[in-house]
Amino acid sequence: MPALPFRGVGESGMGSHHGHYFIETFSHRKAIPTSRSADRPEPGARIPPSAGPPWAVFAGTSPPKGIPMPHNPRTPAAPAAAGYGLVVTLGLAATVVAMMQTLVVPILVVIRDDLALTASTAGWLTTATLLSAAVCTPLLGRLGDMRGKRPVLIAILLVTVAGSVLGATTSSLPLLLVARAMQGASTAIFPLALSVLRDELQPRRLSGAMGLISGTLAVGAGLALVGAGLLTQGPSPDYHHVFWMATALSLLALAGVAAVVPPSRERTGGRIDWAGAAALAITLVLLLLPVSQGNTWGWTSPWTLALFAAAAASAVVWVAVELHADEPMVDMAMFVHRPVLFTNIAGVLLGFGMFTQFIGITLLVQTPRELAGYGFSASVLRTSVQYLLPGTVASLVAAHLGGMLVRRIGARVTLAAGAASGAAGFLWLAFAHGSALSIATAGVLTGIAVSFGFATLPSFIVDGVPSHQSGIANGINSIARSVGSSTGSAVITTLLASNSLSRLSAGAPALPAERQYTLVFTLGAVAFALVGLVALTGLDSNRTSRGRRAGPSPRGEGLRVAGPLAVHITDTVSAHLPKGAPPRVRHRCAAGPRELLPRTQTRRHGSGAPRSGGLSRS
Repeated sequence: MPALPFRGVGESGMGSHHGHYFIETFSHRKAIPTSRSADRPEPGARIPPSAGPPWAVFAGTSPPKGIPMPHNPRTPAAPAAAGYGLVVTLGLAATVVAMMQTLVVPILVVIRDDLALTASTAGWLTTATLLSAAVCTPLLGRLGDMRGKRPVLIAILLVTVAGSVLGATTSSLPLLLVARAMQGASTAIFPLALSVLRDELQPRRLSGAMGLISGTLAVGAGLALVGAGLLTQGPSPDYHHVFWMATALSLLALAGVAAVVPPSRERTGGRIDWAGAAALAITLVLLLLPVSQGNTWGWTSPWTLALFAAAAASAVVWVAVELHADEPMVDMAMFVHRPVLFTNIAGVLLGFGMFTQFIGITLLVQTPRELAGYGFSASVLRTSVQYLLPGTVASLVAAHLGGMLVRRIGARVTLAAGAASGAAGFLWLAFAHGSALSIATAGVLTGIAVSFGFATLPSFIVDGVPSHQSGIANGINSIARSVGSSTGSAVITTLLASNSLSRLSAGAPALPAERQYTLVFTLGAVAFALVGLVALTGLDSNRTSRGRRAGPSPRGEGLRVAGPLAVHITDTVSAHLPKGAPPRVRHRCAAGPRELLPRTQTRRHGSGAPRSGGLSRS
């Protein structure tokens, strides 16, 4: 296997032949011998201390005796006191994410009646948020990596506040759809918040903090339900009050982020891959639109089938665009890397299970017992407080516990344990949903499962990608959960509508047969069982385990190498890289970070002309 040459000019144009390199190999760190291009050693040879620079050592360890350690330009991590304020602030911002996703679900009937809409038309208020999130989340995650997380977070919250105010002051369906689309941009807050934690916190505190932030997603969903129930009580409910509640919380989160979140320590710079962003957005819209509306249009209707086919074709175009882009929005090598790929699969299944629990329990307990012979005839407020709130509280407690377990027993085992809890909870719901206590207990079990899932998936992402790609990687994982949630909502609605009770009196609303709920909750158990299977077979415990003993450090990935800019990395590099994953090498100098990109993606510094072969500084 041929060596991978590095070529470049003097650091900052001053003719210096020394620089710092980070060799990012997707969770692999190896001691790689380097040498001057004119005097290259045999593959695998070690450079003796007497040779002086260049040298190569494991990141985070000391160099060989007699070889000076290069200057590390990174600023130390935030102190503990500042870290607690940061976690609380980002947790509040993540609560906004969950609230915006579920805000209109309990008040769709109120909006439908006030605006004289059909049920299918009112459903577009949830679809608009979903499509907006699919478009904005990966783009804003990438923008946060490039330009800094803090300004992007502030901009997102400003858009969310504006959308909430618009929804609170209008009674027009088109403007409400615009307001919900603006609120959908808030979904990008969650991956950016995780990236901020990775940049600012010490490694020993990172897992617990990510678990706590992730757990607030469940809290936000519960807060939206309880708040909507309280604000729409009485003979004349007004949905505008719910949007004012969202405005207040968004303003509070905006003030906290502006005051507490520090500027990013590292920005990758570069250009936005607009072609890749557009292709990804089109693909997601073409996929999620028929998933969310298929039950209304019909799953075999020409529109539904045509959109699914178009989504598949668009996905092929997106992959082709990214593979040929100089600075792709989504690095395909990262996207198919085993920890990232299986984490996204687990995200789809987790989103499916979460919405199955949320929608299934809500519809079951609100079923009028006097008509169907089952159900609890619960109001929106009673549904939120008596049946869903116990699971929300359990999720908040489990979020902190999940972070602790990730540090002690590893993310893989924690995710598997949560999946077992979720499967048990759904089986309980499937076969013992006749009492309020059974539903609340099963809700606690599934809430623990969701919280453990949210606590562990970011850990796999953090350990699976270099820091400058964490924003886009977490954004893609958020989209994976959204796809799972949309699929779960569509599957539940279809199954419940496919078999209605026949003994209902004339004029009564159509109600599903009780066995349909058994089928729905059984599918939820299957989803969590598959999450456990992915955790135990698809995710490598050696890369996300106790003490973070493998994978890249959150304070700087890969391998530190100091030496001449004109160096070779010997065949040893290829022997240690994951199959099909070329290294990304980042050069640090006084002028800021630059990248050394593989082969045809390279450009000469200060020139637009591409360079052929090897790796060179961009």
